[in-house]
Amino acid sequence: MNIQPFNYWHWWIIAAAWLVLELLLPGIFFLWLAIAATIVGFVLIFLPLLRIEYQLLIFAVMSVISVVISRHYFNKPPASDQPFLNQRVTEYIGRTFILTEAIMNGRGRIHLDDGSWSVEGPDCPVGTSVKIIGVNGIRLQIEPINQEAQPI
Repeated sequence: MNIQPFNYWHWWIIAAAWLVLELLLPGIFFLWLAIAATIVGFVLIFLPLLRIEYQLLIFAVMSVISVVISRHYFNKPPASDQPFLNQRVTEYIGRTFILTEAIMNGRGRIHLDDGSWSVEGPDCPVGTSVKIIGVNGIRLQIEPINQEAQPI
């Protein structure tokens, strides 16, 4: 049984088919397979008698390389001039507030701007000035500035 070898245009037709699939299906995976098939087509221009096994090996290697390179470059989030845009709570870190509900067993509440926020930290009475030092999920982490209660 004699298998007819692929020519460069066979690989370019395969690349075109991958590009059509890329247009029809979501994602950008088929693009990298099309690039690999195109590269094999160009290799066959210079090495027209290359056996099909080597052609498939080049295609497989180039597919893996193109996918790895694309994942490395295209999975990085874009740089932003406002990195905390949807993280409103990070604005509060470093600011001081007064406790509106005593912290007992490590949990209490403070009033921030237009709402009330749950806080965690050492036990403190109502009216203690506290500084926000971090965020743990939806709770603000605080540390008391002074231990004496202040009148509200």
